[in-house]
Amino acid sequence: MAAVEKTLPAESNQGVLLLNSDTLPDRKITEVLGLVQGQTVFAIWLGKDLSAIVRLILGGELIEYTEMMGNARSTATERMTAKAAEMEADAVINVRYMTTSVVGTASELLVYGTAVKLS
Repeated sequence: MAAVEKTLPAESNQGVLLLNSDTLPDRKITEVLGLVQGQTVFAIWLGKDLSAIVRLILGGELIEYTEMMGNARSTATERMTAKAAEMEADAVINVRYMTTSVVGTASELLVYGTAVKLS
């Protein structure tokens, strides 16, 4: 079964633009609203973990983990975007992702950026 990678949309369903840069062509930042973040901790089912261990030994992509981290990234991004929308932000700039191993196969994913108003 092939992994399906979810891509981060340039504009979320809340209408908040997400950028990993600090400038926007043809737009001016009129107000910095502050830091916004979203996080989640994900783990995979033991059965999937065992199949990933076999693939780790034999080689190849660990699809189970790729899917887990893709889901975690989407969840954390949605949470950050919702917080930015509550602040009535037009965009979140300097978006960054961090991951940390929590315990066993569980991983925390944190996404953060700066919420801004645009002209």
